[in-house]
Amino acid sequence: MSTRREFVQKAALGTAGLTLGAKSYSRILGANDRVRVGIVGYSDRFRGSLLPSFMALSKEMNFEFTALSDIWSLRREDADKYFKGRGITLRLARNNDELYSDKDTDAVIISTADFQHALHCAEAVEAGRDAYVEKPFAETMADARVARKAVEKTGKIVQMGSQRRSAPNYIAANEYIKSGKFGKIVIVEMTWNVNQPGRWRRPGVVPLLKEADTDWKRYQLNRPPASFDPRKYLEFRLFWPYSSGIPGQWMAHQIDTVHWFTGIAHPRTVAANGGIYQWKDGRSNFDTMTAVMEYVDPANPDMAFQVVYSSRFTNSAGGTKELYYSNGGMLNLDTNKVTSEGGLTEREAKAMGLKANLLEPFDLPGMRIETGADTGGDPMTTAHMKNWMQCVRDRKKPNADVVAGYNHSIACIMCTAALRTGEKASFDEAKQEVLAGGKVFQY
Repeated sequence: MSTRREFVQKAALGTAGLTLGAKSYSRILGANDRVRVGIVGYSDRFRGSLLPSFMALSKEMNFEFTALSDIWSLRREDADKYFKGRGITLRLARNNDELYSDKDTDAVIISTADFQHALHCAEAVEAGRDAYVEKPFAETMADARVARKAVEKTGKIVQMGSQRRSAPNYIAANEYIKSGKFGKIVIVEMTWNVNQPGRWRRPGVVPLLKEADTDWKRYQLNRPPASFDPRKYLEFRLFWPYSSGIPGQWMAHQIDTVHWFTGIAHPRTVAANGGIYQWKDGRSNFDTMTAVMEYVDPANPDMAFQVVYSSRFTNSAGGTKELYYSNGGMLNLDTNKVTSEGGLTEREAKAMGLKANLLEPFDLPGMRIETGADTGGDPMTTAHMKNWMQCVRDRKKPNADVVAGYNHSIACIMCTAALRTGEKASFDEAKQEVLAGGKVFQY
């Protein structure tokens, strides 16, 4: 189903290409050809995480950076200085139209504001480039549909930044659950807790951004027109509809594992609430939230369970947890252990004429997420980047393809809808729309 908003988005993408003469371009790569990569957004996430992972692999995988697009002149200048200091000269583009107007890129890494990812992904693949796209994939279903359709139509290689899918402990957990040895999942408990008043704040950088040095209209894409606000540009994760905050940033990582391990695409319903209870600094996204998500396998209604998700900026106790429970015990992706904790004991089972059900303990391969920092610049991100690079070469499906991104977007948008409306959210399969209180959720 197409909506008026999608029509406007498609028209905007098409007009952008026609205005500067950008055309779809694809180079057939030989086994020994160097893959040329463009940078879309010289962001904190790119610099602190994706850049070091890429550079660690560039020689081995025969990849190189050749161009950069950023609409803020200061970031272009910073990028130029950084790369020239390392003997790399990039072509600097003021926007993505300029980036794709040349034939010096085969692929791009997209690390822009949360609400831009989907449409920037659509731009890239329509221009004939493969893409590594940071999560969340999309913050609205209209954007998600446009981007997924573009990726599937073009057949380009797109890796979502859901790096858990390339981590050995998560791969082992997926195999273990799918083997049936864990048993039926009865509930999943997830947390992401920090005590960081400065998380997603940029007080030292906000004063540097002047409207004359960027393209505020282009930045907003299809969001409702608003007056220039450097905080919404640089601290976008704190402001809806530029970001959903916690759902898009943190839950997107964690809920993706539920879809992966179970094969269930998205929740059936989500109830959630939260608020700004501590950090009253002008933000509109919550600093504390809790959601209860109901999952039911359409092909097997007996496979049903809840996911309880809670997150806060105000107290770090509990850290980052992903705990899967069955009747026989627990799979803990914080400690990377499977244990019989909470399983059905012989005493309790015998009283009801049943047999004990206790999982045999064992350790998953070790790899851990750090709560106090972004989850990149680490072996997990590097493994995920390498998977993307290999898939660009061999044209195989990457670990976190566009469908994985589309599905985590559904879950996050359902959570956002429940948080922002106070109504229980559901999903209309026929129309591919998130509903809150029976109405389509948009902004």
